[in-house]
Amino acid sequence: MADMNGPGGTGRTGPEPDGSGDDLERRRRELDAKLAVKRPAKGVEASGPRTGGMAGMGKALRLSSEFIAGIVVGAAIGWFIDTAAGTTPWGLVVFLLLGFAAGVLNVLRSAGVVAERGVEPPDSGRDRHET
Repeated sequence: MADMNGPGGTGRTGPEPDGSGDDLERRRRELDAKLAVKRPAKGVEASGPRTGGMAGMGKALRLSSEFIAGIVVGAAIGWFIDTAAGTTPWGLVVFLLLGFAAGVLNVLRSAGVVAERGVEPPDSGRDRHET
């Protein structure tokens, strides 16, 4: 009697089947009807503006190229200073770090997180007390 673990000792874990399957089919139709009401229409999805896709990829490519350009330019300047002054590897290390910082700043400016130098940020909507 190892199979006596379900309700009533029959080994089954769910309700007793009635053999017709009508109850299951009725519940499935009710669920489909409720889901159809909650789902947005397919025409709305197709006509809405597309975010991401190729526009997002273009922005990501631009941001990554600005970041890499800052690092490469910093490393090139550091290498040039090292070969000219004979201070190997300090010029490369210092200017590589400066290039990294410049690359991060360029990415933040391009993404609109940090304002451009010399450009005033837009008014945040706070009331100013003018005298």
